[in-house]
Amino acid sequence: MTSNPPTAGHFQILPEMRRIQGRHGYLNRDELKRFASDSGIHLYQLQEVASFFPHFRLEPPPAVTVSVCRDMACQLAGAGRVLEQLASENAKVEGVSCLGRCDRAPAVRIAANQRNPQDHEFYCLGRDIGEIKQIVSACMNGNAPSIVADRDAGRSCYPSPNWTIDPYKSGSRDYAAVKKLAAPFQKTDQILAELDDASLRGFGGAGMSASQKWRDVRDAVAEARRRRTDERAFIVVNGDESEPGTFKDRELLLHFPHLVLEGVILAGLVTGASEGFIYIRHEYPEQIAACEAEIRRAEGMGVCGTSAPVLGRPFPVSVFVSPGGYICGEQSALIEAMSGRRGEPRNLPPKLETNGLHDRPTLVSNVETFAWVPYVVLNGGKKYASLGVNGRKGRRFFSICGDVNRPGVYEVPMGLTLRALVFGSEYGQGIADGGKLKAIAPSGPSGGFLPATLPATGLPRNHTSHPEWQNLALRRGWNPEARELNILDLELDLDLFRALSPTQMLGGGIVVYAEGRDMAEHTVNALEFFRNESCGKCVPCRVGSQKLANLGANLMADRIENSTWKDELAPLVAELSDVMVLSSICGLGRSVPMPLRTLIDYFGQDLARHLR
Repeated sequence: MTSNPPTAGHFQILPEMRRIQGRHGYLNRDELKRFASDSGIHLYQLQEVASFFPHFRLEPPPAVTVSVCRDMACQLAGAGRVLEQLASENAKVEGVSCLGRCDRAPAVRIAANQRNPQDHEFYCLGRDIGEIKQIVSACMNGNAPSIVADRDAGRSCYPSPNWTIDPYKSGSRDYAAVKKLAAPFQKTDQILAELDDASLRGFGGAGMSASQKWRDVRDAVAEARRRRTDERAFIVVNGDESEPGTFKDRELLLHFPHLVLEGVILAGLVTGASEGFIYIRHEYPEQIAACEAEIRRAEGMGVCGTSAPVLGRPFPVSVFVSPGGYICGEQSALIEAMSGRRGEPRNLPPKLETNGLHDRPTLVSNVETFAWVPYVVLNGGKKYASLGVNGRKGRRFFSICGDVNRPGVYEVPMGLTLRALVFGSEYGQGIADGGKLKAIAPSGPSGGFLPATLPATGLPRNHTSHPEWQNLALRRGWNPEARELNILDLELDLDLFRALSPTQMLGGGIVVYAEGRDMAEHTVNALEFFRNESCGKCVPCRVGSQKLANLGANLMADRIENSTWKDELAPLVAELSDVMVLSSICGLGRSVPMPLRTLIDYFGQDLARHLR
């Protein structure tokens, strides 16, 4: 927490900075001074926030800026070569962290005439270098196209109207779940019991029980009312989605904003919260517009807003546009950003459920978690739970990209095998160009890289006696005494991955690597991503991520001798990794060593190739 408590003006810092930059193309100093004077906030405090987020510019921008995504799927698609070949252009060319278009890599964002970025910022997706250069040249000559069509957009799988998640098949989108709950108002315990029956969890990575978080906020609100203190409480949708390889929330926000908004309203009714926010990264302009339009429609129906007759009380909901930064996917850092401070994770406790936004009870959950709530309320928790397979409960969304024939976003039953997701005709349709599988990143860079065949050294001690192993062997029909695991036999379930996967992680974004890929190269790419996105608040992450990125650079330059690696560096890497995992404030620092650890453990040949 900051030593300077925020004033009311602090909560307008990011929206006001966005307005100023949208008008001028950068943070005009005279405008900042005016805002500082009007709000009573010191100019140095505005500078403190502006310098943290790379989206904000303190100087007038060049005529054209070309931003090339350099992470995971885009790296696989040749982002490095794109950056090299664009370097000769007169425009400003820069590498940036994931743009959320991993299904149509390489992703390139072009900003021209940045005084009006909403009209003159567009994406070139899946295009070759010649096409990109033509578009950049046109922009340099003042002929920026208003729309750039995505080449091969049909290769991606986009949401289908037949997906289970949408209970409004008729297209009416009438907020029936809200009306069912609001009139007559049911006891909140009934809805929480349905969430329990559904086993609905958070889908942002941690996998916490949704019902428990709702209960915690409801109880904190009740305690505030009992004490007759500040009774405000908040519902916040975490739509930051900056993990490379992850873009499922992008499609949910665009195609199903009514479900996300309805989930927010239902959470507000159950917990007693007073206001809701949908926090969306600024790189998703279409999603921002879709959610804002849906909020206006819902206000007209009376189910949210300062006057919400269906609810019988006010419940305003608004979109909060993130200034970017991977760290803001961490929920306490997100709350800090909304509070007009640097997006740095808090030291916990207290929990956000009791002391979140404005120091009041706050429920923060992933886009997908909220989007499933209307289905659960209308159809029952047991119905949702029954949608799983292989003994698992429910359904969820995965984005898959990299070396697959059909990258995209897919709704799948929990318990579906990785084999079905990667090779199934309804899903990824196999490895590109008929190749063989070499590795899978099960959670962007945070989950490291799993080899196609996981040896016994990567499995839990006495793994053959583990219940998850025995049940999996029975369902898949292989010898329960086996000493290795084909990772395609793993079922898409967080508990299973926590039990059997060496990285214990299963996120919403899965990246596929084919035989022939150099996993050392992609490990270094992941280390550089973490180095670039570390907020720098805690020493283990700030220093450790830089040290590991430097090590990676030396490795790729073939500067490290085999004996030096074996006798000196490998033990140091292990020690540094342990320190980062044990002492970093948030999950980013704990995830940094994972790509390198999995490279060492499972892709020794790729590592050895770069040792002298």
